[in-house]
Amino acid sequence: MKLFDLSGEVAVCIGAGGALAGAIADGFGQAGAKVAVVDLRLEAAEARAKEINARGGTARAFQANAMEKESLQKAHDAIVASLGAPTVLLNAAGGNDPKTTVTPDNPFESIPLENWKRNFDLNLVAGVFLPCQVFGPGMVARGKGSIINIASVSAHIPLSRVVTYSAAKTGVLSLTKFLGREWATKGVRVNSITPGFFPADQNRALLFNPDGSPTDRTRSIWGHTPMGRFGEASELIGAAIFLASSRASGFVTGSDICVDGGFLAQTI
Repeated sequence: MKLFDLSGEVAVCIGAGGALAGAIADGFGQAGAKVAVVDLRLEAAEARAKEINARGGTARAFQANAMEKESLQKAHDAIVASLGAPTVLLNAAGGNDPKTTVTPDNPFESIPLENWKRNFDLNLVAGVFLPCQVFGPGMVARGKGSIINIASVSAHIPLSRVVTYSAAKTGVLSLTKFLGREWATKGVRVNSITPGFFPADQNRALLFNPDGSPTDRTRSIWGHTPMGRFGEASELIGAAIFLASSRASGFVTGSDICVDGGFLAQTI
């Protein structure tokens, strides 16, 4: 019995045009799953699918706006028609609206309400709520599925400056536990992964100066991370395949796996 073989699985990876979810999608492909690469940016999805196929996997690209249920439903139907019924769902849509970042020039009390709401829409509504509404019922009806949501260390300990992002990601953990309990007897497991700090397009400006040197915030992060470095996207793949495989994690639901270099274990 191969614990981490995903042959026969259809893995839908929302947000996989990005670096982190894209690496996980590639890992699913290498483990034998048929991969649906879903992103708002069709070109990015197509590029990732091409890479997976070039490495011997099976992948197709699909465009969807995760903030719109109709768009997700259209993608769902296209995936079923071309790859088969989804059995794995990776929810990785998200990001931080720069206008909600607290700075001396933009204190908490100045955060625009519309940007606050947009962060919740992006990270909680598009990040978990709508995809689970669209893809979850089919899994429940078939009695088989694994849903993996992407949380954040800032959901466990609110970080400075990104208050709205932290609050929204806390909601991701809560909804993960709710659905893990709700669908536990229906063959569908719902878990999350908490990445530590991984450089990506959305946070690069906070982590590196224009000349490429680390910012003071990066030095603070490294000092608070026992491993003393950022994570690499490939280091998320193992946890994701573990959660995707019913043989490896069949009794795991409503749980969160931290891949953070020890960040949440550090105090003083």
